Amino acid sequence: MKVVAAYLLAVLGGNTCPSADDLKNILGSVGAEADEDMIKLLLSEVKGKDITELIASGREKLASVPSGGGAVAMAAPAGGGGGAAAPAAAESKKEEKVEEKEESDDDMGFSLFD
Repeated sequence: MKVVAAYLLAVLGGNTCPSADDLKNILGSVGAEADEDMIKLLLSEVKGKDITELIASGREKLASVPSGGGAVAMAAPAGGGGGAAAPAAAESKKEEKVEEKEESDDDMGFSLFD
């Protein structure tokens, strides 16, 4: 990801065809190590391609990926006959709150420049 970010920064800065040295300079300016193999792979994959077309095709691919939470919204029963459903709904809300706290890390398990 850091190599892709460096490539996009170079393109955003006006360099339409950044070289490996350009990417190494960008990564070095923020203290990140440059992985030579990843740089070569990225440059070989984007060689001769327009970055806006690559981003557009990536968006199309991501549009088909399901996203969002796995929680299902529960509707309250219309009559008074749903006495057992209310405690179950309260339990599921408590469980959701506990899960959210466990999943929230400050660094989310990764760093942009590691």
